[in-house]
Amino acid sequence: MRSFDPILLVEDDKLDIMTLKRGLRDIHADNPLHVRNDGEDALEFLRDPNNPTPGLILLDLNMPRMNGLEFLKILKADPNWRKIPVVILTTSREEQDRLVSFELSAAGYIVKPLEYPDFVEKLLVIYNYWRLCEIPNLIT
Repeated sequence: MRSFDPILLVEDDKLDIMTLKRGLRDIHADNPLHVRNDGEDALEFLRDPNNPTPGLILLDLNMPRMNGLEFLKILKADPNWRKIPVVILTTSREEQDRLVSFELSAAGYIVKPLEYPDFVEKLLVIYNYWRLCEIPNLIT
């Protein structure tokens, strides 16, 4: 992921959105951030040809209308989107959620820490990892 590749955050909790935005600022991640509040909104974003293809999707699981697993299943079934790396960023510690996420080709599964310094530390690891990865061209 290059520094100008957009990140798509699919998250419905306003406090978690603000925390992630603050965390990205604190780790000096300058990537454009697009936020959608559930899976349906995220699919609308991806289907709009005027929107950029994200270099990374950060996905919550527990959301209204279309949850993260439902979104991930649709995303990974589409040949135009299946190459986009998706990191689950959730409060769920359920083994079944982890299992299904990886069965649906999630690139990672991170439980959101309660303390901000711990959150920033995990966010920095995620960001640095994807900055180092050489992923294929996502624009088809």
